[in-house]
Parts: sequence; structure tokens; C-alpha cells
Amino acid sequence: MLQRTVSYSKSEQVHIVQPADLNAGGRLFGGTLLKMIDELAAVVAMRHAGTKTVTTAAIDNLVFKAGAFLGDMIVLIGYVTHTGRTSMEVRVDTYVEKDNGFRYPINRAYMVMVAIDSNNCPTPVPPIILENEFQEEEFRMAQKRRELRLERNKGGF
Repeated sequence: MLQRTVSYSKSEQVHIVQPADLNAGGRLFGGTLLKMIDELAAVVAMRHAGTKTVTTAAIDNLVFKAGAFLGDMIVLIGYVTHTGRTSMEVRVDTYVEKDNGFRYPINRAYMVMVAIDSNNCPTPVPPIILENEFQEEEFRMAQKRRELRLERNKGGF
């Protein structure tokens, strides 16, 4: 099976926070941001797997660091950190980009995505090629997160 680099499927999306995206406190709804994150994770996973369909198997970690407000430009950057036989862990970092171009982080999420074939069954994904030390460390940390997920699953959740 061919292998793919992290940069092959790395993707970025930009959104502007609209009035319909806000909660009663005037901040971006967490659920709206989660939808954006899930969509970007799907794009990254589909590109890496070379499939038309993927499904979200787990949201491993979702940390809200700061809010976003009306008119803010939201930038999401996602990339594969680890691959299994049919699954991929995708990291998505979310930033608010200011007028001067500076980006400050508001969220980080790790999503586990599974590639799906035309029969609606999990299908193998290409192994990941790590291109630098940062990606190697991400891969090691993803392996630890995977072990923790498997441990939690033994406990029923």
C-alpha cells in the first residue's frame, strides 16, 4: 500500500463568525465550532485515506482555551498525527486571526476518523510518513492517546 506524508493531507479552513453562530453570551457556540472541527477532520482524513467517506469514531480531546466573537476570523488547521489499519487520528488547531495577521489559539482537538468503503465498511488507510521531529513526537503522543482510549473502552466508555 502506498504511504502518505503528513503534509499530503494537511488542510486549512477559514470562517467568519456570524450572528447565527453566537450563543446568548455573544460567544461562538462550542457546538458550532465542533461542527467546523469535525468537517475539517473529515477533509483531512478523506484526503489521507483517498476515500469519499469517513466517519468520526471518537473525539479524543477537545480543549476550549478562549472564546470567539462576532466578526472574528476563525482559522482551523488539521493534519494526520497517527494511522492504524482503518483509522486515523487528526489534530485540529483553531485560531482567531486578528487584523494584523497574528493568530492566537482558541481550541485544540484530536479526532479519530475511520475510512469507509463503498459497502459502508471500514477500509485500510495508507500508513503515515513522518517528515520531521515534531511529527515523530506527535505520532508518539498519538500512540499514548490510543492506548488510553483502549483502556477506557475496557471500562465501558
